[in-house]
Amino acid sequence: MLDIKLIRAEPELVQSRLAIRSGSYDLNSFHDLEAKKRKIQGEVEALQARRNGVSKEVGVRKKAGEDASDLFAEMKELGPQLKDLEAEFKELEQKVDGVLAGLPNLPGTDVPVGADESGNVELRRWPDVGEPEKLDFIAKNHWELGEDLGILDFDAGAKIAGARFTVLRGAGARLSRALINFMLDLHTGEHGYTEVMPPLLANQKTLYGTGQLPKFEEDLFAAKDDPLYMIPTAEVPLTNLVGDQILTEEDLPLKMTAWTTCFRREAGAAGKDTRGLIRQHQFDKVELVWITRPEDSGEALEQLTANAEEVLKRLKLPYRAVALCSGDLGFAAVKTYDLEVWLPGQGCYREISSCSNTESFQARRMKARFRRAGAKKPEMVHTLNGSGLAVGRTLVAILENYQQADGSIKIPEALIPYMGGITTISKAS
Repeated sequence: MLDIKLIRAEPELVQSRLAIRSGSYDLNSFHDLEAKKRKIQGEVEALQARRNGVSKEVGVRKKAGEDASDLFAEMKELGPQLKDLEAEFKELEQKVDGVLAGLPNLPGTDVPVGADESGNVELRRWPDVGEPEKLDFIAKNHWELGEDLGILDFDAGAKIAGARFTVLRGAGARLSRALINFMLDLHTGEHGYTEVMPPLLANQKTLYGTGQLPKFEEDLFAAKDDPLYMIPTAEVPLTNLVGDQILTEEDLPLKMTAWTTCFRREAGAAGKDTRGLIRQHQFDKVELVWITRPEDSGEALEQLTANAEEVLKRLKLPYRAVALCSGDLGFAAVKTYDLEVWLPGQGCYREISSCSNTESFQARRMKARFRRAGAKKPEMVHTLNGSGLAVGRTLVAILENYQQADGSIKIPEALIPYMGGITTISKAS
């Protein structure tokens, strides 16, 4: 959530930063609503003060044995007036909060300006030798490879749950599990993250805290009989672990990682990636979350992104890092780097990780703060998140980059210990 003090103090700045995002955000209605709310709030406070004054005066007259009937009559009139004004104030307050909840974060001043993904800026490639090395045979898509090997069963997933669900079998299931363990071991053993195993269901307050509600409710899977939703990413429970808390400066930074299954309707992606594992309703992901002091979050984003990149480097998967432009930023993000892995079967780069700094946007919604040593007032923490990595998309990248001419799949050297010594996935395996 944006700081309402900033909106009041620098409305032109806020409007100009929102203008370079996708969508239309007119703050005029917000300012009108807030002005009316503050006017009614003043009237409420004046009536409350008058009621309290009359109540005191009644006590004084009664103690002196004087008549207070005129004051009782005034109190009788004040009651309904105050009740109506308080109801009007509450309604206006809810409208103001609703507008605030729907405003996205302001793009950072160093974010490229652009209308959509075409305005994103490539920063670097790995390996840094230009185009990825081409296979010396016609590359297949991962869904062809997976079905031929019997490790991806799209028909069974559709039979059990419907479109955009998949059953992984045999070596495919083992490869997915190997990737999860490899990523967690790397992040906890070398990158200093604490592993967490959070719930896969979250309540409305939790999803509001990280910005999924109310704006993106249509993308969530909801429980039928309880006010709960399946999490769309482990960012939601991990970040909310510090909600409604005042941390000490010594607590920071907090670095957490979690493997969870995630659930998304992908309501905004109808017709896109209908084949394969790229866009599923259910998918596994290893998430990285940082909680930092404000002055540290810029460098934290660089480190978090480097941690995600290291997974790709260890697996020897060609990728590029991209700075998202203002029109392609996520709702809560100030700045985002996407990592896009090369897929020979599709002949293009595809997103495999998105690493974002939300600064105090989520913290303000969650009331997540910290207090510096000797300071009287607490400050908002900054929160960051990124995929380290999306497991299904990493499996896709391995199938397409490590495919052999005979349709078998070599196992990346870093994963062999996690595959029990298996070095190749073939029809026989």
